Amino acid sequence: MTKIERVDASLSGRELDRPPISFWYHFGVQHAPGTRIAELSLEFLRYYDLDFLKLMNDYYFPLPDGLLEINSAAALGRIKPVDIHSCDWAMQLDAIDILARELKDEAYFIDTVFDPWQVLRRSLAGEHCERLMDEHPQAVITALEAITESVIAYCKESIRRGAAGVFVSTFGAAQQMSQERYRTFAKPFVKQIFEEIKGSAPMNTLHMHDYGIFVEEIQDIPIDILSYEDRYPSNPSIPEMRQQFGGSIMAGLDKWRLQLVTPADAVRNALEGVELGGPTKFLLAPGCSFEAWFDPHAAKAMVEAVKTHGS
Repeated sequence: MTKIERVDASLSGRELDRPPISFWYHFGVQHAPGTRIAELSLEFLRYYDLDFLKLMNDYYFPLPDGLLEINSAAALGRIKPVDIHSCDWAMQLDAIDILARELKDEAYFIDTVFDPWQVLRRSLAGEHCERLMDEHPQAVITALEAITESVIAYCKESIRRGAAGVFVSTFGAAQQMSQERYRTFAKPFVKQIFEEIKGSAPMNTLHMHDYGIFVEEIQDIPIDILSYEDRYPSNPSIPEMRQQFGGSIMAGLDKWRLQLVTPADAVRNALEGVELGGPTKFLLAPGCSFEAWFDPHAAKAMVEAVKTHGS
C-alpha cells in the first residue's frame, strides 16, 4: 500500500497491512521563514519514512500594537481578529504551499493549530491568565471570540492550500484546568472551529492534551481523529476509548519511551502500541511531542519494526 492508501484505509475502517505511523517534535525554528520549516519537515518525513506528516506550527498570534502583555480588561479589549496573511502565520502558510506541492501523491500532512485559549495563554496573557479569568471572565471570552475568528480563517486557508486536516491542540484535561473552566473558556471555541471545517478534509484531528482528559467533552465535537496520551493511567486505554468514541484514534506510543531508553525498548514501545490500537481506524503516534534529542537510530528501528510487524 502507498502511504496515502494506508491512511485512507485506516480512516475508513477497512483492512490494511499495518497501522500508519508518525511522530514529531518541535524544531525550534519559529525565528525562520516558512521555507525553513517546510525543508526540515520534508527531510524529517523522508528520513524516518513516516506514513504522514504532522507539520509543527510554532508561529505566534501577534500582540496588539504597543503592548507587551495582556494584563487587564482594557488590554483584553484590544485583541481583535487579525489578517492571517499579514502576521507570522503567513510564514506557516508559505510552508504549507511547499509541502502541498512536494508531497502531492506521496503522503498526507496535517497542520498543527493551538486552540484560542492556548493562543491567549502561550504568549498574549501568559502569567496573567488565571487572574483574568477570575476577575474579567466576560472580557476573556470576548477576546477568545476574536481569536477564534482568526483561527477559523487560518484553518480554512490551511486546508484550502493542501493540508489534509488540522491538528487542534486543546487543554481538555484536569492537569491543565478544571472542567468548568474548560467548558467556559476553551471547549465552545474548539467546537466552533470543528463545526466550521467539518467535512473539509479527511484528517481533522482533536488533540486532548495531558492527564485526566475530559472524555465526555469530545462527544459533540465533529472530529475525524482523536489524539490523546493513552499510556497515562489517568486517561482511558485505546480499547476503553473505543467504547466512547467511534472515530479514528491517533495514539499508542508512550512519548517518554524514545529518550533515555535503548533502541530495543523504543521498538517494544511501538509494538505494544500496534497491539493496543487494533486492526483499523488507528494511527500509531505519540500522545504528544517527543523530546527533540532522541537517538535517530532508535526512532528508525521503531519505524522499521512497525513496517515489518506481521509480515
